[in-house]
Amino acid sequence: MKIEFVAAKAEPTAATALAVLAFEGGEFSPAAEALDSQLGGALKRAIAATRFKGQMGQTVPILAPAGVAAGRVVVVGAGKQAAFDARGAETAGAHAYNAVKDTGAERLLLMMPPAGPERQAHAAFGVRLAAYRFDKYRTTEKPEKKPSVTRVEIACDEPKAAAKAFKALDGLADAIAFARDLVSEPANVLYPAEYAARVSELSKLGLEIEVLGVKEMTRLGMGALLGVGQGSRRESQLVVMQWKGGKKDAAPVAFVGKGVCFDTGGISLKPPEGMEEMITDMAGSAAVAGAMYALAARKAKVNAVGILGLVENMPDGNAQRPGDVVKTMSGQTVEVINTDAEGRLVLADAVWYCQDRFKPRFMIDLATLTGAIVVALGKEIAGFYCTDEGLAGTLEAASKASGDPIWRMPLMAEYDKMIDSHVADMKNTGGRPGGSITAAMFIKRFTNGLAWAHIDMAGTAWKQSSTVPTIPSGATGFGVRLLDQLVRDAYEG
Repeated sequence: MKIEFVAAKAEPTAATALAVLAFEGGEFSPAAEALDSQLGGALKRAIAATRFKGQMGQTVPILAPAGVAAGRVVVVGAGKQAAFDARGAETAGAHAYNAVKDTGAERLLLMMPPAGPERQAHAAFGVRLAAYRFDKYRTTEKPEKKPSVTRVEIACDEPKAAAKAFKALDGLADAIAFARDLVSEPANVLYPAEYAARVSELSKLGLEIEVLGVKEMTRLGMGALLGVGQGSRRESQLVVMQWKGGKKDAAPVAFVGKGVCFDTGGISLKPPEGMEEMITDMAGSAAVAGAMYALAARKAKVNAVGILGLVENMPDGNAQRPGDVVKTMSGQTVEVINTDAEGRLVLADAVWYCQDRFKPRFMIDLATLTGAIVVALGKEIAGFYCTDEGLAGTLEAASKASGDPIWRMPLMAEYDKMIDSHVADMKNTGGRPGGSITAAMFIKRFTNGLAWAHIDMAGTAWKQSSTVPTIPSGATGFGVRLLDQLVRDAYEG
């Protein structure tokens, strides 16, 4: 899709869907007022015949109106005018695109109010996020089933300034699309080695990337991560991504992602129903890869490290068994109670490796870790745990600014006792009660006292039917914006 910023006087054609904004309380944007006058009051008459109140996301279409060359005009609700900020512009842009994408219109001309280049850029960003499609494997889809809009023009008062403001957002949209693509890929295509190869291509952005295989991880003593992958014919990998945009000796920020490319549950086999969704069990690592992409794309002035633990959890004759004891890189031992509690085993070694090698300022891990967090919070918000109040506050602020919602969960010593083992230093599950909390307590034992946060995003990585205009159904790219915003707020504000 081609997105451009054009002067406010841009003219539509018959193949154009012309979108204007209206706000709650009957307020029109200047462009909407001018268009309504040009059409002899047709916009307000059409609105009066509907339940349109100007609320965000409401739309009123008018087909082939007399007095303008556009084949279609759409009035898009943008909420309260006083609250119309950059996020509001982003949401309105997404709604405008979604309202016309399947109508046959080839061009969307969105008339923005004179609200400043940042908001105009965010309107384009909203369109980019809404327009994402993973159609790589569709070979028989009829043309009329595909979105018809291939060109979007944002008409505004400062097109050059808006285009400049959009540059960084365009790179962020690329990063989110990269993460969504990774999560959407089937496991027969995206296995650990292929995943590592795709991430390695990001070196063209200036990222330094290393890939550790089984031999290297064996020498490092990563018995927990390797135990998860030993039942697969696909070799496990650990990908190390570095962005060096800060001062030479400054400690980096660090992100660690769970990358289980497919999770059968291992010997503790999952039920067949819904198992196909386990291609998404690497979404935490995709968020980390996407965030590192975003930092490199905008040349962020920070040193950052991304660690991806990539495995398959398969149940062959060499798979680890319930009751096995594995030794982690930290030297601590783990009794494997349930082989389907595998993500925390991957993170145990990846987190320890990260803090041991890079000595970061703080460390955040992201993982589709537990069904328990979905039971607690549903599929609209991720749970997070944190050992540092400053980091927790920064994360919460970044969540609000980015739109990736998180909710803080408790870390209490009583839950830590639930993972004590009779035969090893710990066991990998404390049972069903408080399952997300005990999983977090498990990972905490490998953070070595570092400021750390854990984000359990099991419910937010994939939407069967999305109600968020900037997130089409399927892979969400959750976490990319959150981490990027965190860096902006903490180190570039």
